Amino acid sequence: MSFSLQDILDMIFSVIKTAGPVDILDILVLSYVVYVVIKLIRETRAGQLIKGILILVIVFVVANWIDMKAISYLLSETLNIGLIALIILFQPELRRMLEKAGYTKIIPWFTSTSIDENVWGKAIDAICDACVEFSATSTGALIVVERQTRLGEQIDNGTILDAIPSKELFGNIFFNKTPLHDGAVIIRDGKIFAAACFLPKPQKEELINKRLGSRHRAAIGMSENSDAIVIVVSEETGSVSVAENGVLQSGFTREKLHQLLSERLITVSGETTINRMARKIPFIQSYKKRKQRKEN
Repeated sequence: MSFSLQDILDMIFSVIKTAGPVDILDILVLSYVVYVVIKLIRETRAGQLIKGILILVIVFVVANWIDMKAISYLLSETLNIGLIALIILFQPELRRMLEKAGYTKIIPWFTSTSIDENVWGKAIDAICDACVEFSATSTGALIVVERQTRLGEQIDNGTILDAIPSKELFGNIFFNKTPLHDGAVIIRDGKIFAAACFLPKPQKEELINKRLGSRHRAAIGMSENSDAIVIVVSEETGSVSVAENGVLQSGFTREKLHQLLSERLITVSGETTINRMARKIPFIQSYKKRKQRKEN
């Protein structure tokens, strides 16, 4: 069965004419789901494969439209079998996608959140002080700050400490003669929860700069698989870097690192996410400034 271009346009217009509010909502939800899926897979190996699948689908539609029966049949069977094969071959990527979807924030967009500054304030100071000392002495260090995503899999292969963080404790852990220095420290709820933890490899390790060592690669891999903030101190150069969402940034000073950790980990009490976003909109900022000037 083949359709002309006019038939396809007529069907589209008929659907638009009969669409109700529920249909529009259905389309918007489906569009958002497709957008999220594309966003999740674009940085994985499956992202390149999806492009090839789309080409096959386009060829199938065109072949079916011009009534090329042999090609349509072959492509139809290939796509049917290929979906099952994709699930088997890309099981790790599908797992990462579901994990990322799992820690996507939904409720916090509409609810106020409050994190006690005393919980993370001391931990942030200890992390920054330790990194400054490690940088000065070129001591390698790898610190993972857990956020929404629980890192139980990494904690299980390390050593549980559950200790209050301090510059001295970090120094003892990462001293190169101690058993715990080879691996990462995981910070949970403002405490050093585990040490000597091994982190996952990056998804696209072959694309990472060859000059980066194993600690930096592990930091990128951990930040790709979770929403954790990973801090790395280079043993060769002493530079402090931070990996977040699969991106590694270098050249952090104590002030810059302290500011980043404070922004990510300490939330102003009673302020919703929507209010925090609204404060960044230029129109609202200018309105509040005019209002303050009038009051003064």
